[in-house]
Amino acid sequence: MRSARAVSAVEEGEAGQMGSLCPPGARSSTQADSGSSEDEAASEAQSTTSECPSLLSTAAEDCLGGEAVDEQSQQENLEERLKGDVDSLTDKSAKTRQGALESLRLALASRLLPDFLLERSLTLADALEKCLKKGKGEEQALAAAVLGLLCVQLGPGPKGEELFHSLQPLLISVLSDSTASPTARRHCASALGLGCYVAATDVQDLVSCLACLEGVFSWSCGTSGSAASVVPASLHGLLCAALQAWALLLTICPSTHINHILDRQLPRLPQLLSSESVNLRIAAGEAIALLFELARDLEEDFVYEDLEALCGSLRTLATDSNKYRAKIDRRRQRSIFRAVLHFVEGGECEEETIRFGLEVLYIDSWARHRIYTAFKDVLGSGMHYHLQNNELLRDIFGLGPVLVLDAAALKACKISRFEKHLYNAAAFKARTKARSRARDKRADIL
Repeated sequence: MRSARAVSAVEEGEAGQMGSLCPPGARSSTQADSGSSEDEAASEAQSTTSECPSLLSTAAEDCLGGEAVDEQSQQENLEERLKGDVDSLTDKSAKTRQGALESLRLALASRLLPDFLLERSLTLADALEKCLKKGKGEEQALAAAVLGLLCVQLGPGPKGEELFHSLQPLLISVLSDSTASPTARRHCASALGLGCYVAATDVQDLVSCLACLEGVFSWSCGTSGSAASVVPASLHGLLCAALQAWALLLTICPSTHINHILDRQLPRLPQLLSSESVNLRIAAGEAIALLFELARDLEEDFVYEDLEALCGSLRTLATDSNKYRAKIDRRRQRSIFRAVLHFVEGGECEEETIRFGLEVLYIDSWARHRIYTAFKDVLGSGMHYHLQNNELLRDIFGLGPVLVLDAAALKACKISRFEKHLYNAAAFKARTKARSRARDKRADIL
């Protein structure tokens, strides 16, 4: 598979690849071969806008003007506040515990706190265990989310592995409990997938997590050739999270297990394409594309027997114009399924460009797309910060060592307000032209 590439705006060229924790994977695409003219216009405008890099990140600007000392004091204040949150995890009040969990979740997503967490790893593990065991609904969901973030912070080292192994049985227990809150089960599915991806070193742990996640969404697919089961709307989020976590683990699954998974799931997953949930349909489509990618890596001339029927279903979703669906859902669905259809039919995955600070990350495979999306879902707006500073993510995506630039270099990269104005004007003009062409095409059709 192709690996992601990183480019620095300071010094052009590919950054040195570090040893990745998992095989480089897949591409994500926002472009398509066919579809409505408004989608083409939106895609063209988006690609035009993304061509101009943001040369100076917010973090970089904070370093200018001697504000590094302020950042250090902010970090100390944050850690002092988090000490209180850790203590509050064992409070008798469920509301207090939930508030502490939410505070921890936000802090771990936006900052790196490895030393602070290493000193309190056992305390946190014990507190999260009690929250998962005795908590209900929202508290279990927040505890699972914090666990996933702890795995991202601690990485694949001994502490991270110990934390995941201690709480893995509880995650599986809540996930498999049909009487538990769907929200709690959904977050446990995501935490199980992410934790296993980051911290599990034993293949048997990987296989058991795959089996557990597969069991959650497979019942809704029915058997091969039979109709899919009717899924309550309250469980759509759970099935989507389990399917996405399962797909994430497929990116590090040994090839000896991939063949069995292909034989078992490739005929069944297309049944989820008819789900009432747009998110579940998209998750199923991306999982199918990932399975095709893995199959072609194992066998270059891989042929799927029911390809014609599958492509028919994908084509229907790629051109869906049903008015009862929300406009934004139709647009997102068409864009993704055009990319899935193009790839399944034998096409190439198109690159997605992610710009952060002075660097650029290229995602050029479906597996890499799944990995990036999994981390983005848990980190949210902190994704770019972690891409810049988290060694785990930089290792996974082959970004090399963390860039260390002095104030002079950062100031040299800073663009003037007039240059920003020119760029914004050019982007606006390109977007207007793209939309005008789309309006002209619609006029011709009418």
